[in-house]
Amino acid sequence: DADYLSAMAKKIFQSGFVWRVVEQKWPAFETVMWGFAPEKLSIASDEQIERMAQDKRIIRHFTKVKSVRENAYFVKHESKKHGGFGQFIAQWPEAEITQLWLYLKKHGARLGGNTGPYFLRNVGKDTFLLTGDVVRYLVSHDIVTKAPNSQRDLALVQKAFNQWREQSGLSLAAISRIISLSVGDNFLS
Repeated sequence: DADYLSAMAKKIFQSGFVWRVVEQKWPAFETVMWGFAPEKLSIASDEQIERMAQDKRIIRHFTKVKSVRENAYFVKHESKKHGGFGQFIAQWPEAEITQLWLYLKKHGARLGGNTGPYFLRNVGKDTFLLTGDVVRYLVSHDIVTKAPNSQRDLALVQKAFNQWREQSGLSLAAISRIISLSVGDNFLS
């Protein structure tokens, strides 16, 4: 569970920040945040969280540091229900991956947008990403009319990815990568 919480926290800190800097500081994050042990972090006091957020060895972003405690509670709760947080993630069907995104957003902290999907991909869960190129492709092929934010639009996108996966035998991640390389500046000829 600590590894999942660490991976989740890393994606949260990378969001809107230079990933390389986060990567370089990550060993210090592991130390400052008690090895990301959910049972410890979920009961950290406000004062302990404030001290962590002021530690110069890490990126001092109070809201993101505070989200680690909130997500520690989330990981601990789901782990107890499912026999491990990894079990919770593994049992979720890829054919409904956007529903897992919404679940992470609702029950976790700072896991909306692409942060949740990036976290899932990082821990080995098959998922697609709604990058700018993928969204442009979806709009240009009339699957959605704009960036999919509503549950209705996410269901349309999920349906399209499920169909492509069934037709191609490829993973959602592979399909997402292919799409991202077929439009915009990434187009490969």
